[in-house]
Amino acid sequence: MPRGAERVRQRLSLTGVIIALSVGVILPVILASSVGIVALAMGESSTTMVIGILTTSFTTSAIGGAVVVTVLLGRRARLARMQADLLANMSHELRTPVSSIRMYAQTLQMGLLADDPARSAECIATILRETEWLESMIDRVLTWRGAAKDRDALSFEITALAETVEEAVSHFMRMVKEGDLTLDVQVEAAGLVRHDRAAICSVVLNLLINAYKYTGSRKRITVVVRDEADDVVLEVRDNGIGIGPKELGRIFEPFYRVDAGLRSRSTGTGLGLAIVKYQVEMHGGSVTAKSEQGSGSCFTVRLPQVVEQDEESS
Repeated sequence: MPRGAERVRQRLSLTGVIIALSVGVILPVILASSVGIVALAMGESSTTMVIGILTTSFTTSAIGGAVVVTVLLGRRARLARMQADLLANMSHELRTPVSSIRMYAQTLQMGLLADDPARSAECIATILRETEWLESMIDRVLTWRGAAKDRDALSFEITALAETVEEAVSHFMRMVKEGDLTLDVQVEAAGLVRHDRAAICSVVLNLLINAYKYTGSRKRITVVVRDEADDVVLEVRDNGIGIGPKELGRIFEPFYRVDAGLRSRSTGTGLGLAIVKYQVEMHGGSVTAKSEQGSGSCFTVRLPQVVEQDEESS
């Protein structure tokens, strides 16, 4: 059975279990509650009234318990689906760089390119590039794991964003093949930002990876850093496939990925933008996105500038 069909089957079975439990508990309770209400309405003796009150109280409590159980089962089913999707997506995303590394390493090991230094250097460059992709995937999962357990320890410093952005761009360029895209970086900000360099570097890197994955063969990405009022603004624009209005409101949700038609063009775990949102908010900032299908996307991060009195007091 294909993986997609198996996943649908599992989801349907989970839904069926929840519905069966709900109906099996709620339906008898509703019937008993009706009996209790009728006993209260038509009862003339104190015994009948007491029975009606007890029956109604019991059935009301049972309905509340059934609703709670149904909600908990639904939440558990959703978490199980999210975990299964994460494992499936991670396995799929890891397979590509691992296969490339193995192929080029075996080529070098067999000495097939011993007399061709240029191609040997190309193989080594590819191995290093794919290793960078592997590292970025592992970092995303570890970052999210730390965020989910509130174990991220940020080390803040007050500096301009120029060096942080340059570090992220340098890392990103090691992950892509030379000439694979046009990247324009414009750092025009003079304001200082209190930030953790590793975290903001991760923000820029995740936005660049997202832009790279959802652009076509002629990739153009622009990074702009500028001062605006009391903020330092970071923008990452691309000429990609864009995001529809229905998808735009959910792209920062953990594990959420765009519809199947767009998803087939790119792999991913659905964590990159969730990590961006989490890390930006940890710095007291905000992140928004503007996009139209077929017209590319623009992600905007706003971080508060450090005013002079804050800098002196720190």
